[in-house]
Amino acid sequence: MKKRNYKIYSGDNIISKNAQWKFSGKTAKNFDKHISKSVPLYEWSHEVALKTSDFFLTEKGNSYDLGCSTGTFLSKVCRRNNNYKKIKFIGIDEIKDMCKIAKQRNSKNKNVQIINSNIDNLKLKNSALISSFYTIQFIHPSKRQKIFNKIYRALDWGGAFILFEKVRAPDARFQDIISQIYQDYKIDQGYSPEEIIAKSKSLKGVMEPFSSKANLELLKRAGFKDIISIMKFLCFEGWLAIK
Repeated sequence: MKKRNYKIYSGDNIISKNAQWKFSGKTAKNFDKHISKSVPLYEWSHEVALKTSDFFLTEKGNSYDLGCSTGTFLSKVCRRNNNYKKIKFIGIDEIKDMCKIAKQRNSKNKNVQIINSNIDNLKLKNSALISSFYTIQFIHPSKRQKIFNKIYRALDWGGAFILFEKVRAPDARFQDIISQIYQDYKIDQGYSPEEIIAKSKSLKGVMEPFSSKANLELLKRAGFKDIISIMKFLCFEGWLAIK
């Protein structure tokens, strides 16, 4: 039988391949639309982080956004702190297509720098604030503790790490309930069951969320003692950790 040659999509014109989710190409071009529909309260997670940044950013220093994607949060936090001309906002992303868009979006922000690099290969400068939105879940589990350790060492005393991640439930029953509610959410956002399944298949072996407890343990092993959850909705959670 002759195979049918057709493309499978994960929604928002993003082509899907089994266990091969990529952030380059059309994913980068459609990323903002896709994540705002796929992740509940995504824009609010930015808003919470922006309001939190008021307590840690002063007249000078460094602020990193790890996995900055299209530079949306960087542009927001830069505008919010435009009176502080000596703050350096640094976005890190390993995807060239993402960095290109981030540079274009922040072309008028002279104190924003975009670096195309793996987080684990980069040496972080002393920082007042480090943020990460749904990025660590895509990094291999064997590398995560070293990255958390690096973040803790880079922060100034009293500096903050804002972390948002998709999380697994503490047991199978809760995981099943939350997963089905989340699938209903995506259908309500206009995604078809076929698109939802296609994306789930494409993320196999690419994204591995930890539970809330496991993320907290990573933070604590790195040295953080003052940690609070600042947002929780279904399988998505944000934390504020202060050094």
